[in-house]
Amino acid sequence: MSVTFNSVTGAVVFMLLHTAVVFCDFPSVLTLERAFPVNNRVELSQLRNRDSLRHRRILQQQQSSSGGVVDFPLQGTYDPYRVGLYYTKVQLGSPAKDYYVQIDTGSDVLWVSCASCNGCPTSSGLQLPMELYDPSSSSTSSPISCSDQRCSQTGQTSDSGCLDSMCSYRFQYGDGSGTSGYYVSDAIHLNTIGIDSRSSSSSANVVFGCSTSQTGDLTKSDTAVNGIFGFGQNGLSIISQLSSQGVAPKAFSHCLIGSDKGGGILVFGQIMEPNMVYTPLVQSQPHYNVNMQSISVNGQTLSIDPSTFATSDTQGGTIIDSGTTLAYLAQDAYKPFVDAITQSVSQSVQPLITKKNQCYIITSSVSDIFPPVSLNFAGGVSMNLRPQDYLVQQNSVGGAEVWCIGFQENEITILGDLVLKDKIIVYDLGGQRIGWADYDCSSSVNVSSSSSGGRSEVVNAGQVGGSASLQITCYELIMVLILASILHLAVTAGGFSL
Repeated sequence: MSVTFNSVTGAVVFMLLHTAVVFCDFPSVLTLERAFPVNNRVELSQLRNRDSLRHRRILQQQQSSSGGVVDFPLQGTYDPYRVGLYYTKVQLGSPAKDYYVQIDTGSDVLWVSCASCNGCPTSSGLQLPMELYDPSSSSTSSPISCSDQRCSQTGQTSDSGCLDSMCSYRFQYGDGSGTSGYYVSDAIHLNTIGIDSRSSSSSANVVFGCSTSQTGDLTKSDTAVNGIFGFGQNGLSIISQLSSQGVAPKAFSHCLIGSDKGGGILVFGQIMEPNMVYTPLVQSQPHYNVNMQSISVNGQTLSIDPSTFATSDTQGGTIIDSGTTLAYLAQDAYKPFVDAITQSVSQSVQPLITKKNQCYIITSSVSDIFPPVSLNFAGGVSMNLRPQDYLVQQNSVGGAEVWCIGFQENEITILGDLVLKDKIIVYDLGGQRIGWADYDCSSSVNVSSSSSGGRSEVVNAGQVGGSASLQITCYELIMVLILASILHLAVTAGGFSL
């Protein structure tokens, strides 16, 4: 008995097209998993090479008005015993040269070590090339003079002044380290993922710091990088400069991988995720201040005066800061928090104090012993913490492990990488809000290339290599089925049968 191609094939193609259109919730993806060994520790020397492959994200664009998404693949880890920072590569000058810089949402300016620098490290334990920026070797470099109107913006971010008629700066960081130098204007080269899923290079002129002196921990070579990439809200931050030029949206996002392999995602735009929650930014603050209102341990709200976390003229409030490795609680919140954790696990662990830190000797998994913690914010939203988000493993003793409270006592509350890892964090400067969602940061992401949830979206359809899975977008699926339909019509018109 013969079966006509016309009847069977037509019905199958119609059903497949109907299914794809109904069930593909754009920009959803269909996932084909690729096996990859878990709990596979790697050397830091291998981390950079593998990350460069893992972060070739195949992005597809939907209705983009900005021409694509600017992408900065991340390297490094939150683990203070390994790296203790996340960094990315920026390309500056003409011809373009590579500079590895720490990402820091707690400061505003991008700066890199310059030629003839005093105290700048010349080697790095991270096995990074320590390129020194030389303005004279870039055909597009020019110094910012004191009379330049852009120099007037620097007073908001640093101890600024004039040095030989050049606009100068001096930054002092919370750990006591510091840097000084002068501002230059030069080209920054951007890796943009566009509508054809291909990576293209574009450039824009930006102002950044040329460091001629460094002090404190910045001089140490063990975790040395070429500079710091400030992502604050000031007009001199790169995100502000590029958004004012129409090159990037007034928003950026990161997703920091918390496992040993480290790395992560940093993009200009908002990473979109259905479980994202937002809390408003505190207005007129130099940092990313939010209104944290309470802390819950194991579902029980601690007896802490909410004013402990408030932002005012006399206290710093609560700050989101990717440049901070651990996390810090205001003094009146620290002891209640530590006491609640200790009381919750008193029957399962052996507490001890080491170097003024509250630690615990355990013989089981921390996830099975320690309670969940919630940081509760304005707008009725919470940031939920696993034990790994507030504890740091220190060492092992005779088959047992020593874990310590990663939160430290401080004058103000600062949420650093210990808390921010394994979460999408969105800094929506246009909407003046910060959002987050728990996420596997080695997975693909959807990115909106406009602030405050604009219609311009980009789909990350997968990551090549590493632990990522291969993915096929619904757009690709429908295109295949459309081609199948055309083939079906052609065969039908020709009168073929099976």
